[in-house]
Amino acid sequence: MGETAPHPVTGVPSTSPATPGADWPGDPADAHTPVARTPTQVRRLAASATDLGELDARVSVCRACPRLVRWREEVATTGRRAAFADEPYWGRPGPSFGDPDADVLLVGLAPAANGTNRTGRMFTGDSSGDFLYAALHRTGFAALPTSVGAGDGQRLTGLRIVAAVRCAPPANKPTGAERASCAPWLERDLALSAPRLRAVLCLGAIGWDALLAAARSLGWDVPRPKPRFGHAADVVLTTTEGRSVRLVGSYHVSPHNTYTKRLTPQMLDDVLLGLRDA
Repeated sequence: MGETAPHPVTGVPSTSPATPGADWPGDPADAHTPVARTPTQVRRLAASATDLGELDARVSVCRACPRLVRWREEVATTGRRAAFADEPYWGRPGPSFGDPDADVLLVGLAPAANGTNRTGRMFTGDSSGDFLYAALHRTGFAALPTSVGAGDGQRLTGLRIVAAVRCAPPANKPTGAERASCAPWLERDLALSAPRLRAVLCLGAIGWDALLAAARSLGWDVPRPKPRFGHAADVVLTTTEGRSVRLVGSYHVSPHNTYTKRLTPQMLDDVLLGLRDA
């Protein structure tokens, strides 16, 4: 572990990467949380998680993908962005964030190296997160218009955020093997959410494809041919219990999409407001 530095929100000294259960606000894990070190162990620990809290804890300490572990910890120790050089970095997989009783799930691609990997919260600490949380606040899902970091008082109502891959990947590009290794976490997240789920919003094609694969793995009825991703794409999936769940697409909140106006605030607001009618 790296040297300690004051957490930017709480001021409490923290190591980089954060030690499970030590001093990071909202850390779902502790020293006794089982650690997955292989894809086989991911499958076993995901399948045996009895609730979302236990699942988040296990996700947050996963070490199954060596390349991703090296990268996330390198960024957290010797590769910090200059603007955050005096802050501790979470440096671990990103657990879900939001309402544990949510009936809407939001699926992204993967944490950002200096966003979630730094702050420990999904879509937090970079321009993508700024764009997303402002929209979540405008549409009534988020208590605050900004998300600075764990411990800042932000909370979501009716919505929970997850990702297809839980570690920051080099160049924002996880390999196919890394996406497959991480898939059981999403499958279990979906299974535990299913009894109350009305809709899933996927930001980008990779999140869309990961969610469809997870739904099929759980035995859900998925339309064929495979539904194509697109902004405001809207299809219905059916759970094994016969419940309908809307799958909705949105362009990702990446700087490329938002700066070029491919995705505007109004476009994202319209999709989010539409989720309330699921």
